[in-house]
Amino acid sequence: MNAVLLLAFGGPTRPEEIRPFIANVIRGRPVPPQRAEEVARHYEIVGSLSPLTEVTFRQADALRQHLAREGLALPVYVGMRNWKPYVVDTLREMAARGVRRATAIVLAPHRSEASWEHYIAAVDAGRAEIGPTAPAIDYAGPWHAHPFFIEAVASRVDARSAAVRDSCPGPVHVLFTAHSIPVSMSDASGYARQVEETARLTSERLGLARWSVAYQSRSGDPRDPWLEPDIRDTLRALAAGGTADVIVAPIGFVCEQVELTYDLDVEARTLASELGLNFARARAVDDHPAFIRLLAELVCGMEQRGE
Repeated sequence: MNAVLLLAFGGPTRPEEIRPFIANVIRGRPVPPQRAEEVARHYEIVGSLSPLTEVTFRQADALRQHLAREGLALPVYVGMRNWKPYVVDTLREMAARGVRRATAIVLAPHRSEASWEHYIAAVDAGRAEIGPTAPAIDYAGPWHAHPFFIEAVASRVDARSAAVRDSCPGPVHVLFTAHSIPVSMSDASGYARQVEETARLTSERLGLARWSVAYQSRSGDPRDPWLEPDIRDTLRALAAGGTADVIVAPIGFVCEQVELTYDLDVEARTLASELGLNFARARAVDDHPAFIRLLAELVCGMEQRGE
C-alpha cells in the first residue's frame, strides 16, 4: 500500500510542553540557557501553544479529501521532527498499517540543510530504527516557484491588501520574509535565491510596484554571518525613506506558528508602531485551496512516475 507523509517542524500544544519542545529543537547546539528561556517566554506571550500542529493536520485532511476526489484514495500521515507525532512514531504506525512506500513532502518552501536535509535525516534514522518493515520513502521535489504556491501566497497578500486599502489609500510596500539562516548554508543550497524567486513571482502576479525581501527569526552566534537584511533594519530603512504603509508576507512559512505570531505580530509590529508605520501582516498559506492543490499535484506526479 502507498501513502503520503507530510514532514513538519512540530510545536508545543500545551504550556507544559514548551520547554521540553525547545530542548528538542536546540539539542546538540551551543544555545545559551538564557536564549532558550527567552524563546519559551515568546510562546507564553502568544498563548503557550503553536498553531503549527493543528494547521498541519488540517493540511493533511484537506489533501486526503482532494486526492480522493481525484480518484487517488491514499492515507496521509504527519510526522514532526521536533515534537509529537515524531517522525519515527509515524513511520512505525505506517508500517503497522501495511504501508510499504510513501511520497514525502517537506513542508518548507525553500531548501537548505536546516529546512530539508535535517528532515530527510530524521526519516533515515526512523527507518533504520524500525528495520526491514519500514516503508520506503520518495521525496517530492522543490516547489518554491510552483504556480499553485505563488497563487496561494498572492491570495493571502491580496486579501490583506484589500483589508487595509480604505485606511491606507497610498502605495503599500510589501515586505516578503523568510527565516534567516547562516550565509554559508544558504550559499550551499541556493536558499536565498529561492526566496527571491518566490517574492519576485508573487510580485509579478500581483503587479506590485513596491516590494522587497527581508529575513527574520535569526538565532545562533551573533558573530557568524547570517542572511540579511533583518526585518527590523528594513522597517527602519522604509520609515526613514518615507514609506507609510507596510504589509509583511511570510513566504518562508506555510503554517501559522510562533515565529509569525511573536516575531512579526508582536516584535515587528511594535517596532513599526514606534517608527510611525502602518503595519499589516498576510497570513501563511495554511490550508489555502491553491496550496492543497499544489500538494496534490506533487503527490500525483510522483504516483504517475511510479516513484
